[in-house]
Amino acid sequence: MPSIDFILPHWLYWGGLIVFPLVAMVMARRTRTRGYSVPIAYMILVTGGLLGLHRLYLRNLWGLVFLPIFFAILVFNAQGREAREVVSQTANEVASAQRIVDRLEPKVTGADDRIARLRTELEEAEEGSFAQIRAEKELEKAEAAKVTDAERFEKAQADLDAAGPALDDARAARQQWSDFAFYALMLLCALIAIDALLIPGMVRKAQARADAEPSRAAPAEARLEHIEHEEEKKDHDHIGTGWTGAIDRLSYFCGEFVSYWAVIAVFAYYFEVVARYVFNSPTIWVHEGMFLMFGMQYLIAGAYAAMTDAHVKVDVFYAEWSPRRKALVDLFTSIFFFIFAGTLLVTGWIFAMDATVVNEISFSEWTIAYWPFKWAIVVGAVLLILQGVAKLARDVATVRHSMQAG
Repeated sequence: MPSIDFILPHWLYWGGLIVFPLVAMVMARRTRTRGYSVPIAYMILVTGGLLGLHRLYLRNLWGLVFLPIFFAILVFNAQGREAREVVSQTANEVASAQRIVDRLEPKVTGADDRIARLRTELEEAEEGSFAQIRAEKELEKAEAAKVTDAERFEKAQADLDAAGPALDDARAARQQWSDFAFYALMLLCALIAIDALLIPGMVRKAQARADAEPSRAAPAEARLEHIEHEEEKKDHDHIGTGWTGAIDRLSYFCGEFVSYWAVIAVFAYYFEVVARYVFNSPTIWVHEGMFLMFGMQYLIAGAYAAMTDAHVKVDVFYAEWSPRRKALVDLFTSIFFFIFAGTLLVTGWIFAMDATVVNEISFSEWTIAYWPFKWAIVVGAVLLILQGVAKLARDVATVRHSMQAG
């Protein structure tokens, strides 16, 4: 089974985090197109073709043919991993037995000569002397060691003779499962290549079926459009006017921008699953890149959450209060808000400057620079403080207007 040695270049990682959200935001603002799309079908073919998702998108049940082949690859690779463990274990047994054989063979073959030499020394030693006593003890030890070493040598040789064929069998089984997985993958690739030519025709047929039965899809699409419109309107209701409105629009743009990073995570983790379970090539950069990305998303989206009042709070009493009382309470609690945001800004600045000066990088094989992620702390803190200032100005205006009206 072929392996994947691809490591995402740093420039492509940062370029994707910048370009993909911009393209997604432009596409989201385009007029919604009805029916099936050839570009979308090809995109699904590239990203989910191994599962036949492009055919399921076009309501073609032949896409189910892809699933058992894909699951067969997973099963073959699982068996291959078990065979690899057997190979590793058997290879260790062979190596251990070989070491014992190599170490004991000279001792066993030279034991008779050593014993003969010790017997000669014993015969030549003076009766009752210390040399005679020592020669007797050495002779006894040598004869006992000969028996012990011979037994260990025979056992190690037997283990080596038995483990050698077992290792060959394990390697053959591993190669067999790898070949099965490879042939199944080649079959899927062939089906995907054929569908790459057939997609325009399949899209036309799917569109013809959809046009023939418009009543089925229309209500669901209408409900979806209504929900999306209401959500968008709800967000825009939080955007003010004047300079506070400018801050709100900045927070809204940043929140929308980083929200599309979640889509990048879907593609990245899909690649990780395929690389790990289909090609037996798990990566390090996917997990590291995604948790760093989500950290930046959490920080930069904080201002958007503050603008839409999405942060968690206990509002058992707060929800029923008048706008003036809410504004007064918010003015008081803003003290703690600015203490937190200011601390975040100062500490984030220190972290970012330190990481930039030493060009801090990760310890993994990906070796990506950490300083851009730490500057995201500063960016998130600045956005949060700006949004807090806008909220403070609105609360002051609410209190002033209520006092004038009273």
